[in-house]
Amino acid sequence: MNIQGFGSVSQLYATNAPASARKSEGGAGEGVVPNGGTSISISDEANVKSRIDEIAAKPATQRTEADVDFLHKNDKRLAESLSKSPDQRTAEDVDQLQKAGGLVNTMANLSPAEKKLYDELVAKGDTEAVRGMNLIALSRMGGAEVTLSNGTVFDPGKTELTARNVRELFSQVFVGADGQDQRSLEALAKYLDGRLPSAA
Repeated sequence: MNIQGFGSVSQLYATNAPASARKSEGGAGEGVVPNGGTSISISDEANVKSRIDEIAAKPATQRTEADVDFLHKNDKRLAESLSKSPDQRTAEDVDQLQKAGGLVNTMANLSPAEKKLYDELVAKGDTEAVRGMNLIALSRMGGAEVTLSNGTVFDPGKTELTARNVRELFSQVFVGADGQDQRSLEALAKYLDGRLPSAA
């Protein structure tokens, strides 16, 4: 399996809120508090949470514009994730955006230790290596063994994330004419090379 021409993962999740989600607070039916905020009763909060969960359960193709607007206006965690630059989003932020957006949830394919590594790379500003981590997560979407062009067979989901495995296995899954995927995976491998074993 080779994946050709994979674009910037960060850009995939760089979603801007629709214009209707940027409307001013305090519309009809909401209580405006003196500081300009909006008050919501406990039952309203339960209804909002229920509606968010209902929308999140729908595939992206079945969501209406009103559903998307509702999420952007009422999902505080989503708003927090969207407010961050794509290069500053943690594994949890990307996971939230993928779930809320009804997108394929690649972050679910990373272990807790790998998500911690992802966050470490984000904190260090190593965007190339972060992109490499996104490629690792994407390679695991099939949930099965992969046969590389050299005949090697491996299961990306069961393969430990080491510099050697990134170079010898995961890098063979992605083939792009511009070399971007290879640069990202090599940046990840170099980071793993320099990482102390106790930090893994």
